Amino acid sequence: MTPRQRCDLLIIGAGPAGMAAALAAAPRGLAITLVDDNIHPGGQIWRDGPGSTLPPLARQHREALERYPNIRLLCGTRVVGLGGPSAPQDAPALLLEDAEQGWIQHSHRLVLCNGARELLLPFPGWTLPGVTGAGGLQALIKAGLPVQGQRIVVAGTGPLLLACADTARKAGAQVIRIAEQASWRALAAFALQLPRWPAKALQATTLFNHHWRASSHVLHAQGQGRLEAVRIQRGTRQETLACDRLACGFGLVPNTQMGQLLGCALNDRQGLQVDSLMATSVPHVYAAGECTGFGGSERALAQGAIAGHAAAGDTARAQARQAALARWQGFADLLRTQFELGEAVRQLAAPDTLVCRCEDVPLRELASRSSWIDAKLHTRCGMGACQGRVCGAATHALFGWTPAPPRHLLAPARIGTLAQCPTPVDESTGIRP
Repeated sequence: MTPRQRCDLLIIGAGPAGMAAALAAAPRGLAITLVDDNIHPGGQIWRDGPGSTLPPLARQHREALERYPNIRLLCGTRVVGLGGPSAPQDAPALLLEDAEQGWIQHSHRLVLCNGARELLLPFPGWTLPGVTGAGGLQALIKAGLPVQGQRIVVAGTGPLLLACADTARKAGAQVIRIAEQASWRALAAFALQLPRWPAKALQATTLFNHHWRASSHVLHAQGQGRLEAVRIQRGTRQETLACDRLACGFGLVPNTQMGQLLGCALNDRQGLQVDSLMATSVPHVYAAGECTGFGGSERALAQGAIAGHAAAGDTARAQARQAALARWQGFADLLRTQFELGEAVRQLAAPDTLVCRCEDVPLRELASRSSWIDAKLHTRCGMGACQGRVCGAATHALFGWTPAPPRHLLAPARIGTLAQCPTPVDESTGIRP
């Protein structure tokens, strides 16, 4: 096989976890392939673009990757699905595709650093132009979206709201409200614990915005053809704010589809289950970062380093990182406890509110269904362009449904890419169908 088709260590996702894994394993001299579907490394946390300024730590990791000739960075490349059989001592083969071609990538060890995506909960008016996710608005601004002078409301829960508001403010927008669904009591409990992580406490002071309000959540996005105003529940009263954009962040959902496609088990946080060395339940497959559960860039860096060392066979160095991981896991646990979604936020959708935007499926058509599969069969929920990535997480929050994992493919692919996969042989006849 050519070097492009085989490597010692394949890392999927070039965010903080993936970069840390590559840098941890690189000194061992392994042939490392680092894959990401964005045009630059950094993931969502360290997203690059004309409207962004990379933090020093992100630049340091980028420069470090360039110093290792044994790290091959493939940006603009995505995993399409399974790549057919692999040797028993190898990780599962994956089918990859870039702008020019597709190929089957074999590796000795595989590290999944797929990150997470935003949880988007349906509410009246959430499909109006001008309504986005909080992280989605950040990404758009970093990519160059002009928001100078626009009035922006940010709603949802967690520190991402403050980060989104700060990005918008620095781009010239007028942030008129940050509606945090958590109570002041929960926020006070969070603040009392924050000094355990001094850097986070300092960051919180720099991000604080005087338009931030607790015990507040969005009720209704209003407008004719596009967003014009937002109705907010603030404590016991309601208020309507005229605005140009609404950014909602209700938390993050681990990207586990690829791991589930390989057969990896899930943990109680709906992320990929890993042991102390970041090994999943599938032999030769590791996972690190937000795909194992939400926890922030510091936790992702610690997990990535452990996974890189372990995948390279350096167990001693992997074990030496456990204290750092435990420290940042504590921060992740605090976030999950104090910013847990309240029931009022989970029940914002009206009967005619679309839950599946791709297939125009409203809540009333799902209310009588018993499971994800039942809903999919009778309403086409989850069968559109996003393949359930948005509505699947929403129905899990609304009904407790768990979408079925993918079986063969993760995303649409070109015919030429699919042709790279070997046709299976019928074991009873020895003939390829």
